[in-house]
Amino acid sequence: GISDLITSVPLGSRDGPLLVPRVKVNLPNTKMAAARCAVQKFGVLQALYRPFAATTASRACPHKPHGEFFEYINVKKAGERRNVGLIELNRPKALNALCDGLMSEVHTAVENFEADGDVGCIVLTGAGEKAFAAGADIKEMSGRSFQEVYAQNFPTNWSRMSESSKPIIAAVNGFALGGGCELAMMCDIIYAGEKARFGQPEITLGIIPGAGGTQRLVRAVGKSVAMEMVLTGNPITAQQALQAGLVSKVFPPDQVVGEAIKTAEKIAGLSKLVVAM
Repeated sequence: GISDLITSVPLGSRDGPLLVPRVKVNLPNTKMAAARCAVQKFGVLQALYRPFAATTASRACPHKPHGEFFEYINVKKAGERRNVGLIELNRPKALNALCDGLMSEVHTAVENFEADGDVGCIVLTGAGEKAFAAGADIKEMSGRSFQEVYAQNFPTNWSRMSESSKPIIAAVNGFALGGGCELAMMCDIIYAGEKARFGQPEITLGIIPGAGGTQRLVRAVGKSVAMEMVLTGNPITAQQALQAGLVSKVFPPDQVVGEAIKTAEKIAGLSKLVVAM
């Protein structure tokens, strides 16, 4: 139901701040976010009667492919021919921690770009230079039992990255730890900034990498390096990752995304059918 708590939210306009009512809705996260978006855009009365979409949002992304609204990521087309899909993880204050809402939105964005015939390659990066993604959202996960995680089919949104028929390039700046490192490894190519750090520190929390790290890391860097990283939790630098074969190239931090887009443009200009194979 809808609670009786209504607050005012300032929105920008040409004439200065505009106060628009916001309704707090006691609904699941996905529906609550959609309700907030509806309130801000159409007003309280229309939001009350409008069917709630299953899209996560509390604010609109500046670029909205296929009419989607996102709260935790920024999405747009990049490149001179607009044939590259760019997904930016956008929780910089949380070092882009991978909460359920963020991963659900990444899943949706990848599916949108999969369905877009103009897009031939995707670039995934994180907002800011401090972190690509510092891992899964531990605060969100801490109160869950194994049974709850299993029943919610936790890996579904994560595995979508590795199932994409269009190549995905990870442009990594800063920390790629735990789930962040695993997310990068789900991509087909990894470019790193000079200050990037890759690691699987799960053992320090008494757990193991749970999103493919025990498998993909071994294939990427070999058994010995992978075992050392997983059993000690120690991260490796961008140069060490390059030497081990985890990343393809290393660039200055401010050039990583641009270089990834250049490579993505080249891939997107080739046969989409053959690339998808």
